[in-house]
Amino acid sequence: MPVLAILCAAAAVASLTVGPAPVGAGDALAALLGKGDEVIRSVVLQIRLPRLILSLAVGAVLALSGAALQGYLRNPLADPSVLGTSGMAALGAVIALYFGLAAAVPAALPAMAVAGALLGFVAVLALSRRAESPLNLILAGIAVGTLSGAAISLALNLSSNPFAGMEITFWLLGSLEDRGMTHVLMALPVMLAGAVLLLWNGRALDALTLGEEAAQGLGFDLGHLRIRILAGVALAVGGAVAVSGAIGFVGLVVPHIVRMTGVAAPSRVLLPSALAGAVLLTTADVLVRVVPASAELRLGVVTALLGVPFFLHLLAGTKRLG
Repeated sequence: MPVLAILCAAAAVASLTVGPAPVGAGDALAALLGKGDEVIRSVVLQIRLPRLILSLAVGAVLALSGAALQGYLRNPLADPSVLGTSGMAALGAVIALYFGLAAAVPAALPAMAVAGALLGFVAVLALSRRAESPLNLILAGIAVGTLSGAAISLALNLSSNPFAGMEITFWLLGSLEDRGMTHVLMALPVMLAGAVLLLWNGRALDALTLGEEAAQGLGFDLGHLRIRILAGVALAVGGAVAVSGAIGFVGLVVPHIVRMTGVAAPSRVLLPSALAGAVLLTTADVLVRVVPASAELRLGVVTALLGVPFFLHLLAGTKRLG
């Protein structure tokens, strides 16, 4: 935890100082205190500070959601996309873009993304309510995720305006570019609510490692646990997707990195995963600014490039163990 805290602080400093217009650490600190040059203060407070807050929050809740789902489903390959949550959140945002709601009312896009995630939560819960097995939950999530992916593809296919289709495509690639304090105020409370729900269930996740019957014998209500986990993931991921677009692999990769340090109990993986996710996404967001390109790289592309090699390494290790 101390190492992660130091890395998080270093990533935060880099996020405030690195970019097309470099800002010294001292100037950034002065800007945060309301002092210094007016132009630098504007860059730091209006552009980079909101982006920093969102990168920390989005990375934290995506990794936390992945760690909670891997503990609950007892599946090392689980992440928010398994339950269709991120897909339904993306679909809600795509609907707002497709029908022009985002252009007319800026708050419509994050609101629709959160609404889509909650709708996905209700759908998965309804489809799996008669069976307590994690397998049924995964199958319900795959069905909901497939449906949301098909609906997004349909929207792109039917889009008569090529600019709207391009906007949807770029948004789906994920980015924190041009985000302001308005986005922070809209999405951060939703993400915090989801994070609290997920962190609340640490002891129950530890009990599940002994088996469902043992967990029930220890006094944990698995039905209520399922609702809390699904609701927490829906809120956390819905709020994240609302401001960042679809960003993959963070929820899958980060909990495994934490476990490599020797941490095994699900409750002890949750908070370190949140910090590590914040470090990873903030670092990736700094990288997209420094890579020379005609336009800023999409954040989802960078996380995929970082995550796929680790995912393949994970699969190779699983095969060896099998």
